[in-house]
Amino acid sequence: MLARIAFAVVDFAARKGLADRDTQSAAGDDVELSPKERARRIGVRGETYAYWYLRRHGYVMIARNYRVPGTRGEIDLVGYDGKMLAFVEVKTRKPIDVMRNQPTPEDAVNHDKRGHLVRMARQFMRARRVESTSCRFDVLAIETTAGARPTVRLHKGAFTPGN
Repeated sequence: MLARIAFAVVDFAARKGLADRDTQSAAGDDVELSPKERARRIGVRGETYAYWYLRRHGYVMIARNYRVPGTRGEIDLVGYDGKMLAFVEVKTRKPIDVMRNQPTPEDAVNHDKRGHLVRMARQFMRARRVESTSCRFDVLAIETTAGARPTVRLHKGAFTPGN
């Protein structure tokens, strides 16, 4: 019930997009954000939206932004979908332009990224002593523009270790 209410609130807030429509800071000051800072803000909003989206769809979340010391990167979300442990990579982007051959958010989870995720997932499972639990790797793609509700695509079992 809480997940339904929380997602309804987050979804309502996202009805005009997760991207900034202006250059105002949280304090209301006019500031010019660097492209990197703007992308980081959109990413944080996307991960929050994804968290509540997955909770709404029955996932029981157990970790967010899991990092392994000495390793770059992180696992965005970890949760159970039924009895299956799911490691979820969230990618938030502006909509693709097919005519320009722009990559989709899912394309950002390339071979190298998959390798990092698999290594961190193994470390996560060892640290939590759940090595015998079945797991999978999901990708949640969010496309957002200012003024429009985000488009979400969840790919359960998007890849397996070794491919």
